[in-house]
Amino acid sequence: MRNKAPQVSANSLTGGDKPRPYKDVAAIILAAGRSERMGAFKPLLPFGPKTVIETCIDNIRSGGVETVVVVVSEGPRAASLKTQLQNSAVTFAINPDQASEMSDSIACGVRALPGGFQAVLINPVDHAAVPGEVVAKLISEWQQGARLVKPTWNDRGGHPVLIDLEFRNELLNLSPAGGLKRFFVDYEKQVRRVPVSSNYVACDMDTWDDYLALHQEVFGDAAPEMTRKRS
Repeated sequence: MRNKAPQVSANSLTGGDKPRPYKDVAAIILAAGRSERMGAFKPLLPFGPKTVIETCIDNIRSGGVETVVVVVSEGPRAASLKTQLQNSAVTFAINPDQASEMSDSIACGVRALPGGFQAVLINPVDHAAVPGEVVAKLISEWQQGARLVKPTWNDRGGHPVLIDLEFRNELLNLSPAGGLKRFFVDYEKQVRRVPVSSNYVACDMDTWDDYLALHQEVFGDAAPEMTRKRS
């Protein structure tokens, strides 16, 4: 059972109704997976008043990151996701192989980044509940000189991670087997592990039970009843 952490608005870090945007940091949301263990398409599951993917985008932007690239696959699910986000002002990157590793989706997202950015926040879509204050804290650490930033909860690493784009070539050539985990091990001496106040950085949402438990914890009520359709 999760220990619920206190959630603080990102606004408290910025002193205003909306945090100032960070023009040199973009975000990549990884949403091209098959959601096989979930048994339903994870990004479009109801999550409070919105969907998982919309909540993920909102939380990233509440931390001050305006430019968001969403990596999707091809096919009917991707089409539905694009329709859902048609007014969200995000950029889509296509990973045509749903069976590929996360490293391929990261490379697709990095290639789709507009020019001029110096760092990228990488977030799997199932870490949708991470509040904007965590995003802002990671960026603050980067602004203070950290090149690789990973949030931790009770010494357990989590997502999103922030990576300086001096590592752009490495992100384009991640090990398919090791992915980001291997990358952070290889460059361990440059990693700044940052304790944060949200346990959601370390909460995966891989299964249906994970989804139900997280929805209950975040919103205080059960997820809307729906029928799971396996593809």
